[in-house]
Amino acid sequence: MTDFSKTRQAFDLPDGVTYLDGNSLGPMPVGAAQRVARMMTEEWSQMLITGWNKAGWYTQPRRVADRIARLVGAGPGQVVMGDTLSIKVFQAVSAARALRPDRRVILSDRGNFPSDLYVAQGLARAVDAELRVVEPEEVEAAITKDIAVLMITEVDYRTGRRHDMKALTRKAHEMGALTVWDLAHSAGAVDVALLDADADFAVGCTYKYLNGGPGSPAFIWTHPRHADAAQPILQGWMGHRAPFDFDLAYQPAAGIERMRVGTPPVIALTALDAALDVWDDVSLTDLRARSIELTQAFIAGVEANCPEVVLHSPRDPQQRGSQVGFRHPQAYAVMQALIDQKIIGDFRAPDVLRFGFAPLYNGLDDVARAVDGLTRILRDRLWDREDYMQRADVT
Repeated sequence: MTDFSKTRQAFDLPDGVTYLDGNSLGPMPVGAAQRVARMMTEEWSQMLITGWNKAGWYTQPRRVADRIARLVGAGPGQVVMGDTLSIKVFQAVSAARALRPDRRVILSDRGNFPSDLYVAQGLARAVDAELRVVEPEEVEAAITKDIAVLMITEVDYRTGRRHDMKALTRKAHEMGALTVWDLAHSAGAVDVALLDADADFAVGCTYKYLNGGPGSPAFIWTHPRHADAAQPILQGWMGHRAPFDFDLAYQPAAGIERMRVGTPPVIALTALDAALDVWDDVSLTDLRARSIELTQAFIAGVEANCPEVVLHSPRDPQQRGSQVGFRHPQAYAVMQALIDQKIIGDFRAPDVLRFGFAPLYNGLDDVARAVDGLTRILRDRLWDREDYMQRADVT
């Protein structure tokens, strides 16, 4: 059984802070700074360019990816790290669409993260495809025989609504379509099972629940049945079958390696590798049960004490990820007041108070403090200050 009191000790959390924003940026693992410092002083400093071979920098994207594979229900050698999530979305959707050349519709939903939709819009324009966007509840009915690719974020970034990956993938396959799943708000938060769901492609970031640090690299997964056939539009040096032959014509590497593009971000991958140490003794079943316990307790506490807010997340925990949203007309100001009291969540336009619960370091004491803080701020209108209403660049 996972000892969550032990995993909490693996993070460098500031004293007195209740941190409920790990769904946006995870806190720093205790061992990350030392691991990165060692890489810089013992590897980069002393080995210089020989570190690509001596320290294994070149193969680092595979080794780190194998540690993530277990957390998303994939197998060894099926995931690779590198680049940003937007790049990985572009690769996955373009590769999936190319495998269905007789179809031109990419289907997504309005709960998808806007960046994914921006990427799909650009891709559709480039390859003469159509991006079709429906309401989240309408996705299954909208999967018809003209769909090439279903592009869905498993957990909605605002509401926490969780799509049924297995059911939607099954429907897509029945209609001859392929699936691309964005796991940005799933990996490290819920029990993802890519192979069991028979998904086709998946991507995800690592700076949220996986705690890899600001802007840490994204990952991409391809089902083994597609690994040697996938041809993403964006292809680069590291995805060539023999990069150091410097062949002028691109020849894709075998399997998932072809999804590599640019030079791996070694310092960032080192921090991520340190962050993944905590997962070695974590059961995803226990993680999911703990997540449900925390989010259910928070919803019950807020609804019992804060009549001014309205739940913006599914009430059924099986249809929800590890985050909870509440709506309030002055949500931005309310969140600034909470942050001033060292209770950190975030705001999502137009009026959502968003709270992410990470079982590795959040407990019922965090739930109680957040409920008490929100109750006091709403009851006494502590949010009603001009400085709390001034939007910062990042919300």
